[in-house]
Amino acid sequence: MSRKFDVELTIGEDGWWVVECPSLPGCVSQGRTEEEALENIKEAIQACLEVRRELGLPESVIRRTVEVAA
Repeated sequence: MSRKFDVELTIGEDGWWVVECPSLPGCVSQGRTEEEALENIKEAIQACLEVRRELGLPESVIRRTVEVAA
């Protein structure tokens, strides 16, 4: 079974790509290239899911979008 997770990519000060999975708090990885970072986050997501299962936590958090006046 496979699942899809949204991830966010940014370039760090050191030039490495930093990638985070917002629906899994603390699930972060990086890579020298965008492609490497995306491959690395897949491994990090799998590890995060395993740990969350072992701890009896929900597999992911619920995310919603809200609008606020700026």
